[in-house]
Parts: sequence; structure tokens; C-alpha cells
Amino acid sequence: MRFPSTPTVAVANAAAILRRAGAATPPDARMVKTGFDPAAYRLNLHLQSLISSGRLAQARALFDQMPGTKNAFSLNRMLSGYSRSGQLAAAHQLFLSSPTHLRETVTWTIMMAAFAAAPGHATDALALFRDMLRQGVAPDRVTVSTVLNVPASGAVTASLHPFSVKLGLLRSSVVVCNTLLDAYCKHGLLAAGMRVFREMPHRDSVTYNAMMMGCSKEGLHREALGLFTDMRRAGLDASQFTFSSMLTVATGMGDLQLGRQVHGLVARATSAHNVFVNNSLLDFYSKCDCLAAMEKLFDEMPERDNVSYNVMISGYAWNRCASTALRLFREMQILSFDRQALPYASLLSVAGSLPHIGIGKQIHAQLVLLGLSSEDLVGNALIDMYSKCGMLDAAKTNFLNKNDKTGVSWTAMITGYVQNGQLEEALRLFCDMRRAGLSPDRATFSSIIKASASLAMIGLGRQLHSYIIRSGHISSVFSGSALLDMYAKCGCLDEALQTFDEMPERNSISWNAVISAYAHYGQAKNAIKMFGGMLHYGFKPDSVTFLSVLSACSHNGLAEECMKYFELMEHEYDIPPWKGHYACVIDTLGRVGRFDKVQKMLSEMPFEDDPIIWSSILHSCRIHGNQDLARVAAEKLFSMGSTDATPYVILSNIYAKGGKWEDAARVKKIMRNRGLRKESGYSWVEVKKKIYSFSSNDQTNPMISEMKKELERLYKEMDKQGYKPDTSCALHQVDDDLKLESLKYHSERLAISFALINTPPGTPIRVMKNLSACLDCHAAIKMISKIVNRDIIVRDSSRFHHFKDGVCSCGDYW
Repeated sequence: MRFPSTPTVAVANAAAILRRAGAATPPDARMVKTGFDPAAYRLNLHLQSLISSGRLAQARALFDQMPGTKNAFSLNRMLSGYSRSGQLAAAHQLFLSSPTHLRETVTWTIMMAAFAAAPGHATDALALFRDMLRQGVAPDRVTVSTVLNVPASGAVTASLHPFSVKLGLLRSSVVVCNTLLDAYCKHGLLAAGMRVFREMPHRDSVTYNAMMMGCSKEGLHREALGLFTDMRRAGLDASQFTFSSMLTVATGMGDLQLGRQVHGLVARATSAHNVFVNNSLLDFYSKCDCLAAMEKLFDEMPERDNVSYNVMISGYAWNRCASTALRLFREMQILSFDRQALPYASLLSVAGSLPHIGIGKQIHAQLVLLGLSSEDLVGNALIDMYSKCGMLDAAKTNFLNKNDKTGVSWTAMITGYVQNGQLEEALRLFCDMRRAGLSPDRATFSSIIKASASLAMIGLGRQLHSYIIRSGHISSVFSGSALLDMYAKCGCLDEALQTFDEMPERNSISWNAVISAYAHYGQAKNAIKMFGGMLHYGFKPDSVTFLSVLSACSHNGLAEECMKYFELMEHEYDIPPWKGHYACVIDTLGRVGRFDKVQKMLSEMPFEDDPIIWSSILHSCRIHGNQDLARVAAEKLFSMGSTDATPYVILSNIYAKGGKWEDAARVKKIMRNRGLRKESGYSWVEVKKKIYSFSSNDQTNPMISEMKKELERLYKEMDKQGYKPDTSCALHQVDDDLKLESLKYHSERLAISFALINTPPGTPIRVMKNLSACLDCHAAIKMISKIVNRDIIVRDSSRFHHFKDGVCSCGDYW
């Protein structure tokens, strides 16, 4: 049968169909929908034929010429045709102009689905749903499922839950239950999703897959693994989505054995040749740093797509294999992949991780030529790349030029500011993000919590904690770990430990954070105990774990334990030491005066020595008065072209302490000739949610008179209790009165006095300092804590000192 090619012919043909409509027509489902009207049936059949063949103009002409036979079925076919062809405006116009009596539940649902599928029209879909309810049209399970799939906020999902219960859909439709469950999980509302899961009368593989993916996304990997076990016991078959979820779990747990077991299941299933599952396997091996397994799988894959190459390039980028990543990118360009679908975001990640601004700019230029630089994914990748390359102005320009800034865009810019130390700017941008009506996700919270931790703004940190609870992200292992780290860095060890204890799920990051917290507080035994707990609960330690344990040993002079864990890391867990691990061991040995072993470690270290290691040796020489090695260490640092004046100051002080004034003066002269100046010490304290900074002998604070008066009162009490100032910490070659005067008003003492007169009695005082505290300040603060009966926590450049009742947590070893 030849179909008409013009609207007029279509109408003429329709007339002929109407004339023949009186003939007997066998009934079928479509005839039932037309009320057994043969004319309507034949016209709808012809309308459907035109729409199916893509002739929408002819179909619309026929539709408009169906006055007496037009029905809801005709309207629904026409709307579906427009929607599938992407003609959203035409579909909406037809919907609005259609008679109200033709708009049935299916009609509204078709229009909602069209809006939901179109980028940027989620709010229109939700508005349409509200209009449908206002007009008294009852939704069915398909309608509710459609609305739940709209990319909206979690609040919309929560509002549809009781609505679904009222309609009885959660008892009668597993599809609606699955959609509701999936929507909760996608919005991070895992507790609500779990409640739906438990109340479901029937579950299928889709149910378990949605719940497993929700748990794995929130870091609740053991719960996801338990769900997989329950699913298998229920006799439900694993699908490609099941395997993908389990591989996400294996990645999150860092469990290579589990991932390989899943790979074995995939190989035995029909999914073995499924590119989606193979891409998940590639991603797993990539994130577990198994490049050989990743490459083998990639070579054996019968089918590869854009994602396959993207994962490979991301894996090489993560492992800093820039040349291989670029080779694969060029291979993609040669193959038949659409240039607009190439993994530009991954290449920008390569440029950022190196960092290599040249590669980044080349990719940016290609994006501009292709007109892709404004797209969300690559736009966010550009912000991230420029931030990691230290070009914040370029990152900010790309951020401001984005027309549609998503939460990811804001988070990328906030993270950029945090990474580059512009913490106040990060906080300001976070406030702007909230004013713009965007909801932070766990990545946003992670970055902004880092900013508050670095600034030691405990007030802000507690506000963020409350906000995370209200936003439903508190169950996330990532949020919990970030909060733990924040409390620890703000001098609130008890709250950090409470956060750890209350976490519903922990991962290796959580354990690393709590071990690090104990290490920075000088509680090596507790850090080692937590290390044992981590092993007991089945978590495998990584390089970061051992770095924290070695640091804890360093802060407490546990040389034997330090060597034990260093050897354990290499021989038991096959973890190659970083330069940082060697630095911790060298620092520990140097602090206890084992300079022979220090020399041995230096000779065995497979890295070039650097300023951090020689600075550590120089500090150890200061403690033990080793002038000969101190001279060697200082000369090493001088030859490295360091712009830090600290080694000059330390060497000068070592000479001065030994009475070698000429040598001390010579070193100071070299320092001046090179244009170097000692970094000024300053301290800051948070009082009533505001930060106050002080430098030594600061005269700028309006309350300086009251602060000095408070210190003088304390010095009188200290004198009665036998305090004797240590003038070796003061300026050299000046009279004793000037030495004593210079000690009185060191920055941390001013910060403490300011807090004492501006906070209620008994309130803990938390002071942050950019340099290490001197011996005399340490002794003085111990006595002050006893006199004022307050806990005083001081965070210096390397660790915490918790002063209480005249005793410091460091045990006077730092």
C-alpha cells in the first residue's frame, strides 16, 4: 500500500477510509479503545502508520481532519510521535490546545515523560503533574513512576511516597516500589530507601540492584555485599547491573579478591561479552591500580565503546602514565568515534594530575573549536584542571562563563580554592552556592569541611555537621570521615572519636583518619591500637595508614616500633615506601640520637634526599647539639636553593647555644646576604565564631592593655609556683631584661590571654600557630592551664599539644 506524501492527499485518503468504514472490521485492542467505532479505528490505524514512518506533518494534517472520530487514543499517538522525534514545543502546543475531555491519565503521563526526557525541563514535568492533580485526573502507577524518574530534589521524592501509599501502589506494583526506592537512593536518602525496601511485599532483581547501588554509592559496602548474598539466596539471577554494583563495592573496599570473584561470575554468565559489565571490570582494575589486568581485559574485549577508552585513559591518568593515555586518545581520534564524544574530560584530568598546563590548554583549544567548552562535564573538568595547575584566575573565568552552573560546577570551584589555600574564598563561594538555591552533595561538604579544618574554625565545622545531618548525608562514610578529620584538626579529639564511634559504616579512609588524629595528638599507643582494630575488622592498611603509624612513633620517640612497622609495610603488605615514610623513620631515629642509623637509612633510600629530610635531621641535631652533622645538614639545605630561612636560624642557634658567636653571626650574615628572613610567628584563636590573629609583641589589638594585664597576673602566679623563664629561647646577644621581655608576649601567649578574657570560665581554648612553640612557651602554657583550670589546645606546625592541669599530652617530647 502506498502512503500519501502530502497533507491534502492524506486527508483525501482518510475520506476514502471513512467511506469504507461501514464494512465489517474484525475487532482488536485498538478497536476496543475506540469504543467499537470502525471509522475511528481505521483512521487511528492510518494515523499510527504515518507516525511510525516519520511523516509527522501528514499525520498532523490527518489528525486535524478527524473532528468526529478524534479521541484520546488519537491524541496520545500524536503526542508520542512528537515526543519521540524531539519536537517538544509542538507536543506541548498540541497538549494545551486539546479538549479537556480527551486528556486522560495516559495523555498527561506522555507529556510528563516528554518533559522529563528533555534536558532542563524537569520543573515543567513536575508542574504538569501538579496541574493534573488539580484538574482531578487520577494518576496510575506509570504516572507515578514517570514523576519519580524526573531528575528533581529528594523533597519531591519524599512527597510522592505518601501519595503512592494512598493510591495503594506500593502494595500492588513492584515497579512503583522499585522506582521510589531508586529515586531515594539516587538522592542519597538511603534510610528512606531502606524503609521502602523492608516494607515491600515482593522484590525482584531490580529491587536488589537499586538497593545495592544505593549502598555502594554511600560507601556502605558491607551492607551492599549482604544484599547480594540475600539476592542469591532468594534465587534471583544476577544481571549486568548486579555485577556493576558488586564491582563498585569491591572498588570501595579495595578488595581485589572480591573483584576477581565477581569477574569469575561474569565469565560464567551470559554477560561475559557485555560491554557495560566489561567497562565496570575495567574501572575496578583501574581504581585498584591493577594496570596489567586492566590492559589484558581491554585487549580481550570483543566490543569496545567510548566508555571503554574513557576508563582506560582515566586509569592511566590516575597512575600518571600520561604518554599511554595520550596514545589511546589519539587512537580514538583515528577510529570511527564521534569527535564530540571523545574523553576530553579524562584528558583534562591527565593534565591536572601531572600537572601539565600545556596539555590542558591544547585540549581546551580543541573544545573551543568543536563548540564543546560550555558543556557541563568538560566545563567542570576545565575548572578542575586549571585549579590543579595553580591557575585559579583561568578556573574562575571558566566557572563564571558557564551559563548553567550545576552543583558539580560550584563544587569544582570550591575545591580549587581549597587546594590552592584560598580558604576564605572557598567559604564565600559556598555561601553563594547556598544563596543560589543549590544543594551541596558529599563532595561539596568534603571540600568545605577541609577549609574549616585548615582554618581551625570549629564553630563553622559544627554548623556544617548540623547541616549534613539535616540534608540526610550523615550516614555517608565520606561525610563521616571528613567530619572526623575536621574535629581532629580543630583540636577536638573527643568529638572526632565520638564521630568515629557513631559512624554506621567505616572504610579504610575512616580508620586512617582516626589513626592520624591520635598520631597528631602524640598518642602513639592509641594510634597503634587503632591500627590493630583496623586489621581486626578486615581492612587492609595502605601507604597512608603506615604513614600515620610511623608519624605517631616519631612524635613519641618509639624508634623500635617505628622500624617494626616500616619493615611490616614492606615485607608483610608489599607496600613500597614513599619518601614520606623514610622521612618519618629518619626523624624518629634522629630524635632519639641514633645518627648512625640515620646515615644508614639515607644510604638505602631509593630516592633523592630533599629539604624535608635534611630539615628533620637538622632539628634532631638541635635537640642533641650535634654541630658537625648540623653543619652538613645545613649546607645540604643551602645547596638545594631553599628560600626557607629556618635552616639558617637553627644552625645559628646551635652555634649560639654552644657559645660559637662568630659562627652564629656568620650564618646570620649569609642569610641576610641571600635576602632571606625568618618567617614571623603568628597565632590565631576563634572566639564567638570569629578568628583573631596575633603576632609576637602585637600592639594592634584594641584590647592589648587588658591582654597584657591578664598575662602579668598570670606571671605573678607562675612565679609563686616556681616558674623560671628559659632565656635560651629568647634573642641572643642582648641583656637579660630584653630577653625576658621578648618571651612574655609571644603570639600564642597573646592569643591565650585574649581568649581568657573573652570566653566563659572553664571553656576550652584552642590556639593555632604557624610555627613550632618554643620550650619556654610550652612550659608557661602548662602552668597557665593549671592556674586557670582550663584545657588549652595548641596546634603548631606539626602536631597538637593538649595542656591540662599543668601537664601536656606530648609528655614534653616533641
